[in-house]
Amino acid sequence: MGYRHLEVLPASGSLGAEVRGVSLASALPDEVFAEIQRAFLEHAVLFFREQPLDRGEQLAFASRFGTPEVHPIVDGLEATPEVVRVLKPAGESASFGTGWHTDNTFFAAPSMATVLYGERVPPFGGDTLFASMERAYDALSPAFRERLSGLAAVHSASRAYDPAVTGEAKYKGDAPIRYRWSDSIRDEVEHPIVRTHPETGRRSLFVNPMFTLRIVGMTDSESRALLDFLFEHCAQPDFQCRFRWENDSVAVWDNRCVWHYAMDDYREHERLMFRVTLAGDVPR
Repeated sequence: MGYRHLEVLPASGSLGAEVRGVSLASALPDEVFAEIQRAFLEHAVLFFREQPLDRGEQLAFASRFGTPEVHPIVDGLEATPEVVRVLKPAGESASFGTGWHTDNTFFAAPSMATVLYGERVPPFGGDTLFASMERAYDALSPAFRERLSGLAAVHSASRAYDPAVTGEAKYKGDAPIRYRWSDSIRDEVEHPIVRTHPETGRRSLFVNPMFTLRIVGMTDSESRALLDFLFEHCAQPDFQCRFRWENDSVAVWDNRCVWHYAMDDYREHERLMFRVTLAGDVPR
């Protein structure tokens, strides 16, 4: 089925598409957003260029997909607490999202989607990689898929946010991104290793190296061996697409079936982004 109001250009054979012919700063008619939503479910990641947005406009656009969240650990802006300012100063290494992950899988109901806006990006470097967990699941043998059926894994924010692991500077205001202590940092939740997308019915793998700690009911060595295999399998280039940011670009991705990875290869340059995540459901 084609699109009447948009131009949708696939970014790779696995996932991702660039959307043209729409202004996100305006109030989108229902029929236009319906096509954006359809493209989102088809491609899992959408990219928009030349979209100068203020925070209210970004939040309004994100709200068309779902309910914006206030993050329990990462501070949002005072006027719009649902919007997180992601600053990487010139001369420093990036520290936010620099590893394969799915946003907030340590929530009991992980974030459904993320809307990221690039206000000031480097002239080169700082790309974001995306990987399809549906393609990763489909590439497994039927016997291996059957083995994973019914298994659950433990997710936690401890490795990414616990000051005992990552240091206390960001909790003292001595870092570009401000954090606040929350008991949820050390909480553990269980999610199925294979989840079914609530809108498309497609299955995908639902583990990631940043937040998945272990597999329920397995020994440490068994769990580590299986997770290591899955992490390596999911990171294959065949399942990926790559987005090169420009100023005023927007990326929207489906956390129910997508990994992403922020490249840290632009140390000499500043990058300023703004992120909104949207409330999701309990994985099934």
